[in-house]
Amino acid sequence: MKLSFHGADRDVTGSCHMLECAGRRILIDCGMFQGSRALAEENAAPFDFEPSTIDYVLLTHAHLDHCGRLPLLVKRGFRGEIIATSATAELLRLVLLDAAHLQEEDAARAASHRRRHGEDPPAAPLYATPDALKCLDCLGRAAEYEKPFEFAPGLRATFFDAGHILGSASILIEAHEGDRIRSILFSGDVGNTGRPLLGPPSAPARADFVVMESTYGDRLHRSIADSIEEFYTAIGDATARGGNILIPTFALERAQELLYVLHQGIESSRLAPALQVFLDSPMAISATEIFEHHLECLDPSTAAQIRQGHDPLALPNLHLTRQTADSIAINRISGGAIIMAGSGMCTGGRIRQHLRHNLWRKESAVIFVGFAASGTLARQIIDGAKHVRIFGEDVPVRSTVHTINGFSAHADQRELLAWRNGISGCQATFLVHGEESTMKALSDRLQSGRVEMPRAGEAFDL
Repeated sequence: MKLSFHGADRDVTGSCHMLECAGRRILIDCGMFQGSRALAEENAAPFDFEPSTIDYVLLTHAHLDHCGRLPLLVKRGFRGEIIATSATAELLRLVLLDAAHLQEEDAARAASHRRRHGEDPPAAPLYATPDALKCLDCLGRAAEYEKPFEFAPGLRATFFDAGHILGSASILIEAHEGDRIRSILFSGDVGNTGRPLLGPPSAPARADFVVMESTYGDRLHRSIADSIEEFYTAIGDATARGGNILIPTFALERAQELLYVLHQGIESSRLAPALQVFLDSPMAISATEIFEHHLECLDPSTAAQIRQGHDPLALPNLHLTRQTADSIAINRISGGAIIMAGSGMCTGGRIRQHLRHNLWRKESAVIFVGFAASGTLARQIIDGAKHVRIFGEDVPVRSTVHTINGFSAHADQRELLAWRNGISGCQATFLVHGEESTMKALSDRLQSGRVEMPRAGEAFDL
């Protein structure tokens, strides 16, 4: 059994790990690098392995940093099977087609700019819509939580609810090699407990090896109750000033969770029922519909509400803006609007346009409710930049900026340790999906077995 690392190694994006055992080569995730231009170039670079030699991809969830290079993998020769939960498979279609469309748009915009300046045309997009569709053809069996199945001779997989987003999973692989059975658990992204829509993360009782994310391994989140109170206060203060509230929003799970919290705020009279809320993200709108197709993935009380016809994601003045023209029209509103738009790290999507129109206004507010990777526009604003570049324009940052980390879909240090300590028999823990200083802080707290912090391309014989 050999384990090698090809993304999210001492970094937070581009998750991709390879397991070689029982005569098969298996990828766990194949994510996109996100953030700086250097990472964009890394996405286009050759894989560390030959894609045609990969037999299976086991996908933990449908966030772009875990699935975003799958079309490229297929484009470069992968012809195996992609295995995921049914909810992940449905979200994957949404995410990959959107990613392909955005890349096509960016390429067309860059080509137009270069033509105007008499320059050579830019490189083609990383992949296009036909590549994404061909990738989706590779989707095979749908895994069910805690139901082991043999996906190849001598190889068994069990998917456990990771509690991160709809359909997310931690994946246990058991390999029969000779008279021995070796097991390795890939955490995916471990969810933050106590959130209203999804249940808590689960894990098997034992595993020989654990590959574990460490995004927030050096800190504790505020409680969800305190975070919701801070959220309501920030909204109230901005509306009192006559400004808009911008929320850079991850389309999968975060958008739906915020709709739930806004609904609760209106029902409890903590927020005004006349509050105008814009969900300005075609992907988030579609993802919200998918949520209600998969009640088996939701917290039981939330699922029961939906079955009884009481939709906890519906608001009295919720506007779903799929069309570009409707999105542009929002910018005519000078105050009193909550605008939820992607992307969560402000690396693309409609939020950049809204930031350009509102970031310079002292009466407005920007509320960040998720992780912002180094090099992203979101991180620049969070870190206190006085000016930022948006669409080639220098925009001063005068609005009030809030960072509320209790809404994070990732477990904090305490929760990560509790999740890991609940797994017995572990000989080694491999920390991934975290910045190096964060990994070190978590490593120092782990008490059983050896701890590795692999670098990109590093391999281990298990």
